[in-house]
Amino acid sequence: MKRYLIDFFKFNDWANRKLLDTIKNIPDKEEPVKLFGHIVTAQYRWLNRITKEHDDSTQSWSGSVIPLDQLEAAWSDSLGKLISILENSSDSDLENQIVFRRPSDSKDMVVKMRDIMFQLNYHSIGHRAQINRIIRLQGVTPPATDYIFTVLKEA
Repeated sequence: MKRYLIDFFKFNDWANRKLLDTIKNIPDKEEPVKLFGHIVTAQYRWLNRITKEHDDSTQSWSGSVIPLDQLEAAWSDSLGKLISILENSSDSDLENQIVFRRPSDSKDMVVKMRDIMFQLNYHSIGHRAQINRIIRLQGVTPPATDYIFTVLKEA
């Protein structure tokens, strides 16, 4: 499971970097930058729920907009921290329960660490699709970021 999740993050890294390169070259960057920044901010929020470095109630799902020239570094930083956690965890660690307080009603919530890791990857894929649509509406072809392109080999 650990190796699979690390590979899943590496796929998302490859795809998101291609997407970020495209965002840099489209006419209207505002909404794609917000959405990409949200992906990063969400990673930091879930990361914090695992590490408990900060009071979770001070964290935001969107936060302030991360400027385009800082997105790549923020993405790399959040991704690197998540991969580091995975590399330093065993498969059994991934079954550990992460407990956090839900801000909306102060109820304690529990989720397995592996499920957080899955959520972050699927969350990234979902927002990548939204950004691709915005890119296409601007008359630009979005980058090909399907998983299969990372594993296809000539026979």
